[in-house]
Amino acid sequence: MSTLDLLRTNLLSPIVLAFGLGLVARLLRSELRLPSALYSSLAIYLLLALGLKGGHELGHVSWATIAKPAAVTMLLGCITPLTAYFVLRRFGRFSTADSAGIAAHYGSVSAVTFIAAQQFVTSMGGAVESYMPTLLALMESPGIHIALGLGVLAKTRTATALSVEEVSVSAGGGGTATLGTGPEPVTVPPSLLQSLHEVLTGRTMILLAGGLVVGWLMGDAGWKQVEPFFDMGFKGALMLFLLEMGMLAADRLGELRKVGPFLLAFGTLVPLVHGGLGVLLGHLAGLSPAGATVLGAMAASASYIAAPPAVRTTLPEANPTFSLALALGITFPFNVVIGIPLFWGFASFLGSR
Repeated sequence: MSTLDLLRTNLLSPIVLAFGLGLVARLLRSELRLPSALYSSLAIYLLLALGLKGGHELGHVSWATIAKPAAVTMLLGCITPLTAYFVLRRFGRFSTADSAGIAAHYGSVSAVTFIAAQQFVTSMGGAVESYMPTLLALMESPGIHIALGLGVLAKTRTATALSVEEVSVSAGGGGTATLGTGPEPVTVPPSLLQSLHEVLTGRTMILLAGGLVVGWLMGDAGWKQVEPFFDMGFKGALMLFLLEMGMLAADRLGELRKVGPFLLAFGTLVPLVHGGLGVLLGHLAGLSPAGATVLGAMAASASYIAAPPAVRTTLPEANPTFSLALALGITFPFNVVIGIPLFWGFASFLGSR
């Protein structure tokens, strides 16, 4: 199947059509809007269903099987925030706070993009490894904290340099100053620990990781009892959720004028690089083309649920318009419509060699 055929198939899939309907509805200024309680309930349902099903399937997989994919997933969780931060600082000339804030979003993962990738490869006849939700949970947190750590370290170095400069200036006048023990040591602000707690106890992590544990513990007998609710209704709930996501993305389109051409390019090119790397590493780790595609989509995605509160807590000076407009207005639609089919094509090519 050619790339154009892949794109056409993806554009006509139920979840992409639902996303497009929400996008068009908002652009037409329709009054359509899902109640906030329903939107939150759908998110809880999807994440818990993902965790339960993954935990149930995890019970049939040996730890040796998952070791290499887990290792490359953790590696991706470290690489993606570092490359995003470097590009933003070196080529975009953004401040350390804004660079770290955006990198935290791109270092984490979008669960909705993960689900969309799963649905796409399944529609293409691929079989995704049953332990992929475990990899999703593994990638959720490290990237956020690596990026925030970069931002905090940069702030610490700046504060230390200013402190030394102030002491030097106060000792001026031609005399020799005795600095004693020097400037007081700068410690990591408590907000970093607060953000760690917020991410690890946030809704996404609790439902994913908790669902994995519950699904693993309840086994086949327990899964059969809840399977009709958590499996049969999954795609319908996903369509409703993507309908709302389309409206949310449309709401961010007006902010794209503020981010400039560099970030517009960043929001598409960096995910392509991250996604291609994810597909390659997944292939080398022994994943099937379907699994490598999903891992690539995870690496290419940007978090808009777990990352924003962590960034707001640790780096309050970071501009949220940049991060959210990029994650929701550019990268998410790009991955759902174009990125995932491209990753599937790349993974299929590697798998055929």
